[in-house]
Amino acid sequence: MSPDRRGHRAPEFRPHRVVVLAMDGVLPFELGIPHRIFGRPRDAEGRKLYEVITCSIRPPGPVRTDADFAIQVEHGPEVLAGADTVIVPASYELGPVFERGVLTDELAAALAHIRPGTRLASICTGVYVLAAARLLDGRPATTHWADSDRLQRLFPRVKVDPEVLFIDDGDVLTSAGVAAGIDLCLHMVRRDHGTAIANEVARRTVVPPHRDGGQAQYIHRPVPDPQQATTTSARAWALGRLHEPIQLRDMAEQEAMSVRTFTRRFREEVGVSPGQWLTQQRVERARHLLESTDLSVDQVAHDAGFGTAQSMRQHLQTALGVTPTAYRRTFRTGSGTLDHTPGHYDGIGAPR
Repeated sequence: MSPDRRGHRAPEFRPHRVVVLAMDGVLPFELGIPHRIFGRPRDAEGRKLYEVITCSIRPPGPVRTDADFAIQVEHGPEVLAGADTVIVPASYELGPVFERGVLTDELAAALAHIRPGTRLASICTGVYVLAAARLLDGRPATTHWADSDRLQRLFPRVKVDPEVLFIDDGDVLTSAGVAAGIDLCLHMVRRDHGTAIANEVARRTVVPPHRDGGQAQYIHRPVPDPQQATTTSARAWALGRLHEPIQLRDMAEQEAMSVRTFTRRFREEVGVSPGQWLTQQRVERARHLLESTDLSVDQVAHDAGFGTAQSMRQHLQTALGVTPTAYRRTFRTGSGTLDHTPGHYDGIGAPR
């Protein structure tokens, strides 16, 4: 610690430790996501905000992947004891975890190192490990849409939601398949350090900071008529006018569709209704303005399209569990992490 002008000693800086659990059969893409996303964020002094460590459930050594190569893991399960966040990526060799919903003795012993209160997250079928450890009983969770029915049958006490890209239930977070792991990790950065830092990570990673909708848009369906209109132009039109009142019929007119057709097409493409999508975009706009400007709460409410400060306050309270003033105080000063109300997330950053 170093003393300030009054002789008080400031706490020493320590990055948030993220430990990624690599099991045999791990998918290299999913294994690399936490390192790519959490390895980027830095504070104003250039210090890394996260420390990312990979560990095995066995002593250090090679771990098989689902590809034609193995990886050399330098840490054993004991490093889980020092984790602030533990992430379990997908694996194709979960054995009894996937087949019968029970942990192997080796995996159970590894997980026993994790301290109570540690934040836990899974990518794709990594959720089976959390479920088999009985960490998801009575809680909402998601996974790849193709595995959601099996997850529900194997773990009937888990509230499986196959439609969302990820779910934030406070100290336990789960994501859908593959790229949804990127959405989840960006969400955790946003939750820890705010929109500006998360957006910078997204830009450097060349991915969108948010993805619209849920998994519904990725489930296989018959190929649509190539002449069929989409709702892309209406969304772009609305994003440029968030500060104005926007009616459903206004958006439908941009695509020359009836309101009924537009609403159906919009939900098919985006995964949520036009009204839900507009609210999500306005919440994100308000978050950005609260973090990056000195505008009054009334002005932020106007520019984000909520009309009144009271309306914005209600929407942020629902979405984030905090008031606009509390949100600004946290992320303008970098003083800590918001106490988010648990909720289902579809990739926009606002609970469903």
